[in-house]
Amino acid sequence: MIAIIDYKAGNLTSVARAVAHLGHAVEITHDLASIDQAERIIFPGVGAAGTAMANLRELGLDQALGQALRQGKPILGICLGTQIIFSASEEDGGTPCLGLLPGRVRKFPSPLLADGQRLKIPHMGWNRVDFRGAHPVFAGLDPAFAYYFVHSYYPEVEAGAEEIIVGTTVYGFPFTSAVARDNLVAVQFHPEKSGPGGLRILENFCAWRPSC
Repeated sequence: MIAIIDYKAGNLTSVARAVAHLGHAVEITHDLASIDQAERIIFPGVGAAGTAMANLRELGLDQALGQALRQGKPILGICLGTQIIFSASEEDGGTPCLGLLPGRVRKFPSPLLADGQRLKIPHMGWNRVDFRGAHPVFAGLDPAFAYYFVHSYYPEVEAGAEEIIVGTTVYGFPFTSAVARDNLVAVQFHPEKSGPGGLRILENFCAWRPSC
């Protein structure tokens, strides 16, 4: 069974539907025993970092995620779930996060563009991802695929840990849109809303057997 972590964040049902469409058993849950028994975990979400972290701590899910990571269980972060696996976020006046990966989450700037307009924030719409390396979760993707983004913040990986960056996207400037280390992989975009490319990523994750 694949557990989708329910920490009162939105967008859980669409992820569950996409995974079920691929033929996999899935459960949206905040039950610690169910999460412990799950074969793999998806950690999606939309919303604000401060509220998300408060809910995770209240439900004991911060500890459950850390334990699953140490056990070598495959984990996929999506959107907000990607941002709060880092050490901290600028959102909500500064929010300490899970610290599963080294780095901080920054707010997109809104610089003046060449045409005199400002970069629109949130970043919303379809963009390509430049995947690097040969991570199994991103295998077999057409470079022409585009993926759906909705976010105002982006991860900034700590200096010296750039090897965890496996995908970048350009929106005003290049930013990190996919990261991976050991049994943890995470994307800033929404694979469940990204057509064939997104479904391929979800299918790859459901079959992935990390070596750690």
